[in-house]
Amino acid sequence: MAKRGKVFIDTNLFVYALDRHVPAKRKAAAKALRVVEEAGNGVISTQVIQEAYVTGTTKLGIAPHDMKQAIASLRALEVVQVDIDLIQAAIDCSILQRLSFWDSLIIVTAEKARCTELWTEDLNHGQIIRGVRIHNPLSAN
Repeated sequence: MAKRGKVFIDTNLFVYALDRHVPAKRKAAAKALRVVEEAGNGVISTQVIQEAYVTGTTKLGIAPHDMKQAIASLRALEVVQVDIDLIQAAIDCSILQRLSFWDSLIIVTAEKARCTELWTEDLNHGQIIRGVRIHNPLSAN
């Protein structure tokens, strides 16, 4: 099997891997995260970590200390720090691609990390934006 390039993991995969209310998506998200963990090619950003914590504690009702432990498990992934340059690039991407600012920030961060793929359910599967191919591991695609 050919070595896969770096994969940026969007927040929704971590959230679904913890969400007991959607068993099919939980199983698919956990499987996708295992694939990245085994390959050692996963990338996230400080934005993803923050969003995962807030979503886990507010929408899923996970205790803060439990979310802190879940976040600690992300240490094996490459983490990209969101800075002013990325925020400005995201604004441009949002305008040019007609995407939300938050989706654009994920895309430009994946681009900065030289990821070949962005795993998310929030964008169109197969689409390529700024050189990053969108893949939805939660669908049957």
